[in-house]
Parts: sequence; structure tokens; C-alpha cells
Amino acid sequence: MTGWNLYEGKNLERLLAEKENPGGHSPYSNPSEDEASTLRWLAAMQSRSVPALIANVDTKLRALRHEALGVTLPLSVGDREYGDSYVFSPYTHYISYAREELSMLESRAARAALGALLTPAGLLLKASRFNRAVQVNNRLLSTNLYPELDAEAISSAVELLLREFPDHSIVFRSLNRRTTPVYLDTLTDKGFRLVPSRQVYLYDAPDKIPSKARWLHKRDYRLLDKHGYDVCGPDRLQAADAPRLAELYRLLYIDKYSSHNPVFTPLFFEQALHLGLLKLYALRSRSSGRLDAVLGYYLQGGIMTTPVFGYDTGIAQETGLYRMLSALLLSLAAEEGGLLHESAGAAQFKRNRGAEAEIEYSAVYDRHLPPWRRTGWALLSPLLNRVGVPIMRKYKF
Repeated sequence: MTGWNLYEGKNLERLLAEKENPGGHSPYSNPSEDEASTLRWLAAMQSRSVPALIANVDTKLRALRHEALGVTLPLSVGDREYGDSYVFSPYTHYISYAREELSMLESRAARAALGALLTPAGLLLKASRFNRAVQVNNRLLSTNLYPELDAEAISSAVELLLREFPDHSIVFRSLNRRTTPVYLDTLTDKGFRLVPSRQVYLYDAPDKIPSKARWLHKRDYRLLDKHGYDVCGPDRLQAADAPRLAELYRLLYIDKYSSHNPVFTPLFFEQALHLGLLKLYALRSRSSGRLDAVLGYYLQGGIMTTPVFGYDTGIAQETGLYRMLSALLLSLAAEEGGLLHESAGAAQFKRNRGAEAEIEYSAVYDRHLPPWRRTGWALLSPLLNRVGVPIMRKYKF
């Protein structure tokens, strides 16, 4: 017995319905705070449908649950969704998104060489059915935080998935040496490939960062009063604010950065407020009464990450909305008392305020697949470890 069970479709609906009824012997009678957060997430995705909440992801989540441990892991199962957001489509992450990020390279020769490589690589990945993968613990967010599991529990989960999905690769996203060492070591020992995905930034407790970084944080936070902004927490935001919150996120993450990021709909923000899927905070202008910036975070195992971050990009950059929002985030992280996972992007800004870089990996198991199905991951792993990681570190992506 592995201790894990797979739930999908009607079985998942029945399982999630039990959390609404705390009586009897329901496994949801006394879930931990982290587990309750996962269950709320799955319930929202199941009842409202994923595309209704994340417009560019078309899937239905499944779940692994370990009754004795009281741990549930969301699963996404893909096939040919090559145009979906990178949080669901590995092809989008490694080909489509990478193509956009070439513009960040200073070297013209490097841009040309890597650009020429991406087209045949993309064809190869599609030919190998690259997206036919089960992604474990996938909330369909930029960063998936993991519950604390030991090597035995991780290994038994993998064994069950290999039995249930013999024609899929098994993928664990969002792994790094600092926050998920047990996952990395266990999966490597079981024969998983480590495929670099991006460079992320981790922010420790304020008393552990340099004094200059603390000074920058205080200076940024003072901009709130200088420009007349009030902080609105979850108790001061309403469903009527959801369209504006979605717009603020879209202005930054979709319009300015990339359409390959997850497109959170107004309904997503409405559900996030109603069910507590994320802790949402916004900045409201005292003069106009309008919401001009938003962030949303969740916690798992004492680690905090912010999949929602956005502001009105039409407001003059000198106002410093990004700096204000970042200062608010660091203050909230200090209140929560854990490690802040700041994801990728704005590298120099985050470094200046005390964040430290880590290379993030996807751990991939494909040894059970025929050779032609393994060619995509077999190409990416050595290429990105030998070429991609040095580029990420040099240019601080």
C-alpha cells in the first residue's frame, strides 16, 4: 500500500464535497492550514472550471491524497495544449516563453544563435509529444510551493503515478536547492532528470539582510504616504473590485510582460476574495478612490509566494507604484515570519533589497517511455544545464 489515492472527475467532486460536511469520519474534519488552502483551491477549480478562472489554461485538475499524512497534491495532466500558459504547458515554458526572453540578451550573436535553435527544438519537442505529462503539485501558478514530505512519501507517490499514467512523463515543477532539497535528492535518486527552468529570488527575514537593503525598503514604503495611498487588505476588498484587480494584474503581467503568463479572470479574483484562495492586498488612491495596484500571496510550509502582482502601468513611473507594492510585500512577509519566494523577474531590484538567487528546476521522469518520447527532455536537460544556467546567472534573468 502506498498510502496515496488518485481522485478525478466525480470521485474528486465527492471527495471535495466532504470538506463542506465536518461531521463523521471525513478526512477534512481538521485539516492543517496548508491542507485547507489546497482543498479550497481544488474546490474552486472543480466547481467553476479552470478556464473560467485562468483563461489560457484548458484542463481539469486531478489530485493525489495521502489519508494518513493529510496531504493533497493537485495534478495537471496534459497532452497537446501547446498554446496554453506555461504554468500548464511545458512547451510554452521552454519554447514560446524562451523565444520572448531572447530580447533580454545583450549579445546579438547569442540572440541569433539561440533563436535559430528554438525553431527546430520546438518541432522536436512536439514530435516527441512533449506536453504529454503529469505535473505534480501543480496549482497552475508561476510558483508551486510544496508540502513537507519525506523520501518514502515522495517515492510512493511517484510509483502510483507511473502505474496510473504509463504513457506520460512525470514532472515536478518549481524545485530549488534551498526550499525543496528533499524533493530534489529523492527524485534524482529515483532517476529523474533535473531540467533548469528559471532563476528565482528568495528573501529571508529582515534581520538577516544587509542594512542598505533595509534602508531601501523603508524608503520605498514611505512613498505610500508621499503619494497618498492606503493599503486595503482582504477585509476591505469586495467582489465589485474583482474586475479592477484583474485589470491591474493584466496590465503588468500580460500586457507588459507576456501573454504566456496565466490570465486570471475577474471571476478568479472574486473567488480568491470569497474563498480565501489568496490573501489579496491593494493600494487605493486617497485622491481618486481608485485601486491602482494589487498583490496576492499564499503560504505553504512557512514559505510565502506572490502569484498575483500588478499595477496601473499608465501612471507615471516616477510615482513608484512597483516600489510601493514591493515594499508592502516585504512588510507582509515580515509579518508572516517565513521565507519569501519572489519568483523570477526584476532581478536587480530584488537583489538590491536583499533577495538571493537560486536556480529552479523541473524534475522529469521519462525512463518508462519509448526512446522517441524521451528525446525532448533528453535534449533540454544537458543544454540548459550547460548553456542556460550560465546565461541565467550572467544576465541575472
